Amino acid sequence: MRILVLGGDGYLGWPTAMYLSARGHDVGVLDNGVRRQYDHELGSGSLVPIESLRARVKAFEEVTGDHIACYLGDLMDAECTYDTIGGFAPDAIVHFAEQRAAPYSMIDRKHAVYTQTNNIVGTLNVMYAIGEINRDIHLVKLGTMGEYGTPNIDIEEGWLEVTHNGRTDRVLYPKRPGSFYHLSKVHDSHNLEFGCRIWGLRVTDLNQGIVYGQQTEETELEPRLATRLDYDAVFGTVLNRFAIQAVLGLPLSVYGGGSQTRAVLDIRDTVECVRLACETPADRGEFRVFNQATESFSLQEMAKVVQNSYPGQVDIEYLDNPRVEIENHHYAFTHTALESLGLKPHLLSETLLHHMFDVIERHRDRVDHDLLAPTVNWRQSTRSRS
Repeated sequence: MRILVLGGDGYLGWPTAMYLSARGHDVGVLDNGVRRQYDHELGSGSLVPIESLRARVKAFEEVTGDHIACYLGDLMDAECTYDTIGGFAPDAIVHFAEQRAAPYSMIDRKHAVYTQTNNIVGTLNVMYAIGEINRDIHLVKLGTMGEYGTPNIDIEEGWLEVTHNGRTDRVLYPKRPGSFYHLSKVHDSHNLEFGCRIWGLRVTDLNQGIVYGQQTEETELEPRLATRLDYDAVFGTVLNRFAIQAVLGLPLSVYGGGSQTRAVLDIRDTVECVRLACETPADRGEFRVFNQATESFSLQEMAKVVQNSYPGQVDIEYLDNPRVEIENHHYAFTHTALESLGLKPHLLSETLLHHMFDVIERHRDRVDHDLLAPTVNWRQSTRSRS
């Protein structure tokens, strides 16, 4: 297949592009480099040093002999979007190209507006390009389990059958997201489902849990092929933060009481899920939803896994929660679709023990301790910074 990866310079986009290429697909990547600009804005950066996108692509070709087509451009530019999709002529498009951090979207008005404009308009441009160029292109769109929030009923895979006043209908599962970022993903889902109904698009919406880990088969081939490992309080995931704190001998910082539950999966399972989705496309007119997560843990349980996996003393501390979220909530989700296609999940404890701690230890001198503390408060509504 010909597969175009949007956001191919990102934490997940780059290893996904290599993974798909290594398994025989013709791959192209598009990126505008803005993720690296966020680092400059926030004074943060990847714990693991990373090369530029062009250097990565060149290194991959040198190491494997496989070619990845590289495009520099922005989905907010409709002409660029049309030209790239029309020129590469993909069978499938994998869409990672969005601002992906909830805390970033909650900094102030400017960041909330940017997040929603960038994510929603960019996706609309992709939709229209597919609608006008080739409606057989299968769009694999990265969503998030955060779209659902924490409902008091089990979470189905995107759709819910409802009986009300004696009548039954199938509707999109109700969403109650917890940030302006997660809201942008909900708007994407609704727009894409609408596109399937009116234009006969084919879409797979991957509602992904928190991804942990930094190594795949391809990133381990050569240091120049490494993907990022974020640890700061804005872009770093909770598991990355816990693992780094353990290695540095710092207490693991749990927000609130720690009973908030999250869905998670290994980065190696992420790239495999994308491959499975691409190789078994949705039908024309189908809006298909896969819950792309394999395990769930409360924050306290995650901290305990890290504490029990690390071969040294690890303490846990509880901080005032900067987010607005429910504790002690019900959380159960269906995740059978991808496993029915052949996914064999990795387990959290195995990944932390055999991969993350070793990576962090090698680069521990690059950690800026000040970046680990939360700086964004959900309860504040602030004017944009100059």
